[in-house]
Amino acid sequence: MRPSKRDELVRKAQEIFYRDGFHATGMDLLSAETGISKTTMFKHFRSKEELILAVLRLRDQNFRNWLFRRMEQAGPPRAQLLAMFDALAEWFAAPEFRSCMFIKAASEYPDPAHPIHAQAAEHKRLLFLQLEKFAAATGAAEPAVLARALLLLKEGAIVTAHLGHEKDPAGDAKAAAEALVSAALA
Repeated sequence: MRPSKRDELVRKAQEIFYRDGFHATGMDLLSAETGISKTTMFKHFRSKEELILAVLRLRDQNFRNWLFRRMEQAGPPRAQLLAMFDALAEWFAAPEFRSCMFIKAASEYPDPAHPIHAQAAEHKRLLFLQLEKFAAATGAAEPAVLARALLLLKEGAIVTAHLGHEKDPAGDAKAAAEALVSAALA
């Protein structure tokens, strides 16, 4: 089935926003790079912010599906938790890696009440809830505590990979995660 113009626009806009940022990307640039007229864009989205929200929803769905599928394939629950960092290493090595779209969104829209900031925060909340389930499956006494710690390591690895000043941020985070998981299961 051929994707709709709306779906095509969201997919292409995701690539452009991820590459260039939200504020730096105007509707003229989106139109030029997507080949979709501004008139057509505004038929589907009343504003650039509405388009950004659609992009964030797509990225959230795709990222969480990819990450959790990779984790689930790793074997027993402990290995699943640690596999998150192997998946991150793959992502960081991709030539198109430009950090986390949700960190960028929250940074460019810093007001927590702004819908774009709220959407970014929702992504992180959903990651936490799933990590908590993975942590509970290990038998950790306090799965929420373990999930929060692992999420902090994940976020720190993303920022460190983006800044590029460490050789293996995913590996470093995984080593710290192994210690946390061991302590949580002791």
